[in-house]
Amino acid sequence: MEGDTFSGLRNGTQVDGKVVQTFQKSFVQVQNILDQNRLLINEINQNHESKVPDNLSRNVGLIRELNNNIRRVVDLYSDLSSNFSKSVDSSEGDSSGGLRSDSKATNKRNRPG
Repeated sequence: MEGDTFSGLRNGTQVDGKVVQTFQKSFVQVQNILDQNRLLINEINQNHESKVPDNLSRNVGLIRELNNNIRRVVDLYSDLSSNFSKSVDSSEGDSSGGLRSDSKATNKRNRPG
């Protein structure tokens, strides 16, 4: 897939195959975290329903882990959004996005109309 381009995103925009691979890798990471969260939630529910003191105190750690996982998913989606905007902007030759001179990402988007 290396060096491939994909067209048809918007107005014939092309995206490099490496960009697509990066997105796929990120989506796999997100899915793995979400699968782990499902298991954590099931265990938290079982512990809660059991009302056993040791199980309830174990939930504190499980809930912290769940919260950390949610933060990781948010960060991954934020990175995906930023990277996608940059790749579309650069493939269109648009200078409204990308990195500013202070190395901060910009989030300007062109709206049709």
